[in-house]
Amino acid sequence: MASKKKAAMATAAQTLRIDGEFSIYRAAELKPVLLQAIEASPELEIDLSGVTEFDTAGVQLLLLAKREAAGKGHELRLVRHSAVVVDVLQLLDLAAHFGDPLVVAA
Repeated sequence: MASKKKAAMATAAQTLRIDGEFSIYRAAELKPVLLQAIEASPELEIDLSGVTEFDTAGVQLLLLAKREAAGKGHELRLVRHSAVVVDVLQLLDLAAHFGDPLVVAA
C-alpha cells in the first residue's frame, strides 16, 4: 500500500511560474528553463498569471514545450493565463491547440 502512495505522490503536477516578459527579450533565458522542467516532471503546469508581455517568441516556446512534453509522454498544462496571454492566444486562434481552458488569473 505504501508503494502505491509513493507512486501517486511522484506523479503530482509540478508548477513552473513565468513572471514578467515572455517574449523575444527573454526567449534564450526561458527556453532551457522550460525544457528542464519538462524533463524533470511527467506532469507540469505552467502558470502564466505573472506574464506581462507575450509575443510570438513566447508562443513558439510554448509550442516547443507542448511538443517536447508530448514526445516524452509527459503532460503539460497552461494555467492561470494573464490577460495578455489570452489576447495573443485568441488572436492567433491557438487556444484549442493547447487544449487548456483560457482562465484569466485574477
